[in-house]
Amino acid sequence: MRFPLLKFCQAAAVIGALVVGPSAMAQNAVFTEQQRQAIGEIVKDYLIKNPEVLTEVIAELEKRQAEAQRVSQAGALKETRETLLNASHSFVVGNPSGDVTLVEFFDYNCGYCKRALTDLKTLVKADPKLRVVLKDFPVLGPDSVEASRVALAAGKQLQGDKLFDFHVKVMDSKGRVNGERAMAVAKDMGLDMARLQKDMQGPEIQAALQENMGLGDKLSLSGTPAFIIGDEIIPGAVGLDPLRQVVSNVRQCGKANCG
Repeated sequence: MRFPLLKFCQAAAVIGALVVGPSAMAQNAVFTEQQRQAIGEIVKDYLIKNPEVLTEVIAELEKRQAEAQRVSQAGALKETRETLLNASHSFVVGNPSGDVTLVEFFDYNCGYCKRALTDLKTLVKADPKLRVVLKDFPVLGPDSVEASRVALAAGKQLQGDKLFDFHVKVMDSKGRVNGERAMAVAKDMGLDMARLQKDMQGPEIQAALQENMGLGDKLSLSGTPAFIIGDEIIPGAVGLDPLRQVVSNVRQCGKANCG
C-alpha cells in the first residue's frame, strides 16, 4: 500500500513520539547527531516490523483532520450565514420566500456543475417552497471569471425564471465558456448590451466576485459544485436524491441530518 508522503511523515512523527517517549521528544533540541540517528533507526525498525500501524495512524489522522475541518466550517457557516443567504448580488431562483434555502457555489466551466444542473432544475420544478441561491465561484481560470462577470451584470436586468433561464443556457454551452459566449446568450435573450458592458466593468461586479471568493475561502471550499443547506456543506455533484433528502431533513428538524 502506498501512502502520500505528507501523511507518511505525519504518521512517522506520531509513531516516533510513541517509540522514544514524550519526554525525550521534548528534549529533541539537545540530542546529539548520534542520538538522532539512533532514534531514526528505532522508528524505522518499528515500522518495518509493524507496517499495519501506519494504516491505523493514518486513519486516525484523517479522522481528526476531518473533524477539525467540520468544526472550522461550522464556525464559518455561522459567521457568513447572512451573506450566504441574502447578498444582494446573488442569483435567487425558485421561491424567493421559500421555507428552505439551498446555496450552490458553481463555475460555468465545471463539468460536475453542468451535471448537477439537471438535479437543480428538477428540485426547483418539483418543490414550490424551495429557495435556491446561486453563487458565482469562478475557480477554473480567466474564462470562468469573465463568464461570471457577464452573468452578474445580467443579474441587474433579469430576475427569477428569466435569470435562471440565462444561467441554464450559459451552463449548457458546449465547450469552454467565456465572456464572449455568455454575452452571446445575453444578446439572444434581448438584454441591453450597452448597459451590460458598462455594468460588467463596475465596482459592484468586482466586489461581488471578491465577496464570493472570500466566502469560499472561509468555508474551505475545495472545488465546485459545493452545496450549502442548513448546517452542512455538501461537496460535489452528489445527485438528486441526496439533495432532496437534505431539503426534507431541514424542513423536518432544521438540520441536514436529523439522526
